[in-house]
Amino acid sequence: MAGPNYEKMAVKDLLDHQARIEKAIAGARDRQVADARDDIVAMLSKRGLSLDDVVVGVKRGGRGGKGGKVAPKYRNPDNPTETWTGRGRQPRWLVAKLGRGGKINDFRI
Repeated sequence: MAGPNYEKMAVKDLLDHQARIEKAIAGARDRQVADARDDIVAMLSKRGLSLDDVVVGVKRGGRGGKGGKVAPKYRNPDNPTETWTGRGRQPRWLVAKLGRGGKINDFRI
């Protein structure tokens, strides 16, 4: 069986094929993960164990992403409602104060 001739396809048709292929790959990967999970659960069950018995200290339920709240470490003395955790970009008020010669430890809470 001959496959499609991608060299002669219009861009619209190629993009359609690409979208369908990406969807099929995602579905195949989901099935692969589910099958592996089922195999692991079955193996553990034969030994009288659960996944929780084996997996210790691992956050379950999804991929990384955002964690919990982080306490602020720096505060604007001119406006105490403006704080910064020390993560991500420095806020404008801190950049301005550091630009005027302030030291970051001057704003530590």
